[in-house]
Amino acid sequence: MTEDGDIQGRKLRHLDACLRPESQYAGVATGLAGVPWPYRALPELDLEGVDLSTTFLGRPLAAPVLIGAMTGGAQRAGTINRNLARAASRLGLGMMLGSQRVMLERPEAASSFQVRDVAPSILLIGNLGAAQFGLGYGAAEALRAVREVGADALAIHLNPLQEAMQVGGDTRWAGLAARLAEVVPELPFPVVLKEVGHGLDAATLRALRGAGFAAYDVAGAGGTSWARVEQLVRYGEVRSPELCELGVPTAQALREARQEVPGTPLIASGGIRTGLDAARALALGAQVVAVARPLLEPALESAPAVEAWLARFIAELRVALFVGGYASVEAVRGTALLQA
Repeated sequence: MTEDGDIQGRKLRHLDACLRPESQYAGVATGLAGVPWPYRALPELDLEGVDLSTTFLGRPLAAPVLIGAMTGGAQRAGTINRNLARAASRLGLGMMLGSQRVMLERPEAASSFQVRDVAPSILLIGNLGAAQFGLGYGAAEALRAVREVGADALAIHLNPLQEAMQVGGDTRWAGLAARLAEVVPELPFPVVLKEVGHGLDAATLRALRGAGFAAYDVAGAGGTSWARVEQLVRYGEVRSPELCELGVPTAQALREARQEVPGTPLIASGGIRTGLDAARALALGAQVVAVARPLLEPALESAPAVEAWLARFIAELRVALFVGGYASVEAVRGTALLQA
């Protein structure tokens, strides 16, 4: 097998590429900075009394935060996942695993996704690529992905631009909406539809809103560009910068999703870097936010390093709600849509 065909090796190269600044969008911002945030000089609240707790997919969370999908399939990836899971467990947060295709096709890679021994009670979401369901995957593979890691739910990710940039990428996407509409209702656990960082658009949401997805992760543009990551892996540089900047910015994706699927929970991800980003995403209607890239370096270090980063992030979110005059996550959710 060639190096480019080696899934495990590619996962490691992805990690290295994500650590490079060139992996981030260069000219596209999330749009969250443009969401007005109120300032109350007299909030009539106690900071420590701000309630950050919420529920997602029927599970309680201490704060509206998920650790986003990152990696798996190699020893270093396993260390990252276990450090992330330990931090999630300590803080009462949820976690989404990286793509498990490598685990299904190479059972020896399964250990890199196993985190239940260090995080027995967290909300854990498995992850498979949508393209695989057009190439033979079905309910059986989805069940394996969830059951073999003890997950509570499954994310199915859309990534056509990334696949188009990848050597040997999966680029046969015709008929996939109908295929997902067949598979998702067969599954006995919640299924989340997500992008990987180029954004869920309104037309895609319309095409799949009857398929039975329990939530949508908009994964908007403005953070890590996986098209850029693939070019860094392939060439060592970004050779198609304009193509790599394509996508729906996170704030726009949230607004469109809230309009297209008004009753379905949303995950806001894609360039979420601060607690104020998170607060603004909640104001745009997100149920929770997900953070990935900022946690990669801490996760390579230790679980306490991940926990420290997340604790700062959550503290920023609490302060944002406090000075905005919001007593809880529920009080702020969707308020920016009402002002539009």
